[in-house]
Amino acid sequence: MNSSKLRRSIICWLALSPVVVVTIFPFAVMLISALKPSTEVLTPTWWPSRIAWENFQTMWVATNFGNALKNSLYVSVLATLGSLIVSIPAAYALTRFDFKGREFYRQFLLVTQMLSPIVLVVGLFRLMVSLGLIDSINAVTVVYAAFNIAFSVWMLQSYFATIPLDLEEAAWMEGAGRAKTLVKVFLPLAVPAMVVTAIFTFINAWNEFVIALTLLRSQDSYTLPIQIFSLVSGRYTVEWHHVMAATFAATIPVAIAFAWLQRYLVRGLALGAVK
Repeated sequence: MNSSKLRRSIICWLALSPVVVVTIFPFAVMLISALKPSTEVLTPTWWPSRIAWENFQTMWVATNFGNALKNSLYVSVLATLGSLIVSIPAAYALTRFDFKGREFYRQFLLVTQMLSPIVLVVGLFRLMVSLGLIDSINAVTVVYAAFNIAFSVWMLQSYFATIPLDLEEAAWMEGAGRAKTLVKVFLPLAVPAMVVTAIFTFINAWNEFVIALTLLRSQDSYTLPIQIFSLVSGRYTVEWHHVMAATFAATIPVAIAFAWLQRYLVRGLALGAVK
């Protein structure tokens, strides 16, 4: 590395360092608090007198964390798959077929993203009560998938439009039908877009709080956000070392998924932005 590149790298890191510090600071506080003995959590010191790794073990048992983790994984994965199954054909139709009202439908998808789920909570609760689906993990999964379909279609159709139609026409001339062309030619090229959409959908479902709080009643059906909230809400004493340990552990699956799939994220966002 020559001196000019080294100087440029140092300048870039100096410019980015405030952002890095601000981003990492909450996680550092969370981890340090999780590793403090219970008697030191609220003391104004940065470093604990000893590293209390056992906090994670006791938190797992005391907070029913394992069951909540399983529920969150179940809901998030199935909601992501359900959203993609509906969104991929819809996005393909928007980019490959010319039909009346197509532009109106696109604008409708965009407008729906301006509505917060909180606006629909009351009506959604009444609907679930009438269907007898209160405290149902499967009902929450369907709701999450439904709320993410519009976003997924909007993300996918903007990327699908960049895939040349000539590739599909070449496959048709070789005798492949539309369905086979979609599976063998089109979808492999659209993998970055589908992975990016899946990441955002998964994170939305993983972090969602209001709908889960409204529809879930028993602790056995709690997802992680509700389980962690229950450690603080309505308690005379709060075990902050357990709260911080649970909160830190809840961020690990998303961080691992994001790090594992980041190459698709960068490629999908870059290519999807070019038309």
